Amino acid sequence: MAVRIGKRTILLKNKPSIIGYASIVGKKEHEGPIGDEFDDYDEDCRFGEKTFEKAESRLQTNTARLAIKKSGLKETDIDCIFAGDLLNQCIGSSFGLRELGIPFVGLYGACSTMALSMSMASIMLDGGGAKRAVALTSSHFCSAERQYRFPLEYGSQRTPTAQWTVTGAGAVVLGEGYELPCINAITIGEIEDYNITDANNMGAAMAPAAAATLKHYFSDTGTSPDDYDIIYTGDLGYVGTELLYELLEREKIDIRCRHNDCGMLIYDKEGQDVHAGGSGCGCSASVLCSFIMHRFESGDFNNILFVSTGALMSPTSTMQGESIPGIAHLVNIKKIDK
Repeated sequence: MAVRIGKRTILLKNKPSIIGYASIVGKKEHEGPIGDEFDDYDEDCRFGEKTFEKAESRLQTNTARLAIKKSGLKETDIDCIFAGDLLNQCIGSSFGLRELGIPFVGLYGACSTMALSMSMASIMLDGGGAKRAVALTSSHFCSAERQYRFPLEYGSQRTPTAQWTVTGAGAVVLGEGYELPCINAITIGEIEDYNITDANNMGAAMAPAAAATLKHYFSDTGTSPDDYDIIYTGDLGYVGTELLYELLEREKIDIRCRHNDCGMLIYDKEGQDVHAGGSGCGCSASVLCSFIMHRFESGDFNNILFVSTGALMSPTSTMQGESIPGIAHLVNIKKIDK
């Protein structure tokens, strides 16, 4: 059974393994520097559907099914699926996964949802409530822009701190008893609010949460950045990453030589005009379920920290002038000899 170590970290005794994974993205993501790492992509980002919202649902359906297929299982073998997205009431997930016939747990962690869904699925497996589970999430540039900012045809000017919402999804299948990379520990983040009100500066809103979660994890486990091959944050982008470094260095924690950010990896900053980098639930999800997991397979990685970050805002809170609370959840993925 899982045990709590320190104040916020949970060590998983049964070590649920990542037995399958898949990622599907849009055209822009496929054209980026890690484009060949993804399983599939769609040329017009509609995935055969009439609306962008339906396209995101189809994206989730396709990614979940592909991950299950790659794990050598059938949909009937899955006990539960944990998923969420950025759309109001998480319709990307609920509408996309309704045809699978799998018990569903809907989650909202904004862009932190990949680490959140993996954490919840791992606890379920570790506690004996399931034998196999799927954790996934998605985002879509066009559906997110329409909900949070402006219609695409408006052609609004983007600020230098703005990030580009990734059109993509990632899914992992978790199970027990496999000699594969496993979920060793998780840290559930706390809400951090530094009174950032600029909806075009997500990196600044989320960086304090990432710093707090990493600080708590290192304190709880008695480890340091040097104990890990690399630390990946979710989608702080270029602005948020620098702020993360500054905040951690105030606590005498230096991760500069052990860190990268999924929002910085997925696009070519200069060649693709994405300003401060990538964002969205699908950012860390698609990078994890391609580039990162491929490095475990090649032997480059044996022990990493994966920290998805999210801005817990809504269109209503933004219009009412509310600040943007941040959250970050951490998953320690590790190869363990059984």
